[in-house]
Amino acid sequence: MSIKGMIKIAAICVIPALTGCAGFDRLATITQAPSLSAIENPVKQVGYKPVTLPMPRAEHAAYNPNSLWRTGARAFFKDQRAHQVGDILTVKIDITDKAEFDNKSERSRKGVDAVALNGLAGYQAAIKKLLPNSDSIDLSKFFDVEGSSSSEGEGAVERQEKLETEMAAVVTQRLPNNNLVIEGRQEIRVNFEVREIIVAGIIRPEDISAENTIPISKIAEARVSYGGRGRLTDVQQPRYGQQFLEVVLPF
Repeated sequence: MSIKGMIKIAAICVIPALTGCAGFDRLATITQAPSLSAIENPVKQVGYKPVTLPMPRAEHAAYNPNSLWRTGARAFFKDQRAHQVGDILTVKIDITDKAEFDNKSERSRKGVDAVALNGLAGYQAAIKKLLPNSDSIDLSKFFDVEGSSSSEGEGAVERQEKLETEMAAVVTQRLPNNNLVIEGRQEIRVNFEVREIIVAGIIRPEDISAENTIPISKIAEARVSYGGRGRLTDVQQPRYGQQFLEVVLPF
């Protein structure tokens, strides 16, 4: 068998091993739009972990006798804002990030070392006889070293990000101090590309507006993910082999 034929057989055997099951799944979905995820209970999803934080002692609402007003209520009538597990509220995401860094460094060093032995300890005449053109050689300095080094570096980083949108989230947990844990997921498919937005975090019921909305700045431990999957995302990502080489190669 020729070398060219052996290379073809090796490529046929190696490529499936590198791509694995993911490669075969992608081949099965050629000419098909990416599928949307099924609506599921966030608490039942794999990897979900309930939030556990140090909490103060819970305070119970007090009812005044012969009164329609309840201590701690925010309105005379029933409050329609999210306050218990399963309620829905709107999260306003407005993130504008900008950072600029400019660094410059410069270093210079110079050194001169010389060691002299007068007459080379009496061997100067003998050494000159062994060297060609000894008359033009100055042996008064037995050891003479001179060196210099300099380095200069300059770097600049400029980053700017902006994300502005609104999406609904579900209350998944109520903590002992009445704070709420929320999580929301939104998927939008346009042609062969799916855009996915995920938001999660901890909020205070007092920060929810009368319109049942809350800004991202009021969410503690906020987690926001904005990304996509589909044809355009595949083109923008490096190939599997390139990603593998970037990890294992030391240079």
